Amino acid sequence: MAKADTDSTKVTDIDSLTVSAAVLGGIFGVTDRRVRQMAEEGIIVRAAKGRYNLVESLKNYILSLKLAAEGATIDGPDGEIDIDEEKALHERVKRHISELKLQTMRGELHKAEDVEKVMSDMLSAFKTRVMNIPSKVAPILEDRDAGYIKDRLTNEVVEALNELKDYDPKAFYSDEYVEGEEDYEE
Repeated sequence: MAKADTDSTKVTDIDSLTVSAAVLGGIFGVTDRRVRQMAEEGIIVRAAKGRYNLVESLKNYILSLKLAAEGATIDGPDGEIDIDEEKALHERVKRHISELKLQTMRGELHKAEDVEKVMSDMLSAFKTRVMNIPSKVAPILEDRDAGYIKDRLTNEVVEALNELKDYDPKAFYSDEYVEGEEDYEE
């Protein structure tokens, strides 16, 4: 039995591979004419006359399908989705997310759940401290004059309030970034 002669060269990089409209049409299941229309719309990337960049065209085509499935409303002047505009919006969102993560890592921005936990703990401790003032100072204030009672109660309230002021900012750091903190100090 004779073995068929086939080209079995291993391809490791297809980034610069170009194909014809017929090949892309076959992959996408559309006509050559529709491939050319998509090239005019900016979805398909034209490399040369009658040749299209396969990888970029595939990426853009998939992106356009996703956007269409999501009901994207950002349209170009001809009513079609503007791929460049979508890519720019996507990159802006990625940059914004990265900036927020960096601010969180630096302790400039705090997650709502971290703030809620720290503030709940602080206010709970404050409430306990304030509620204990009467039982703490009542025996001391017995048989004292009004001026002494006022001063003593004021001092106790000021001490309780100072505990709120003396919070630890590191308590607001998210657990996921605390361990890596040493990495940025070096």
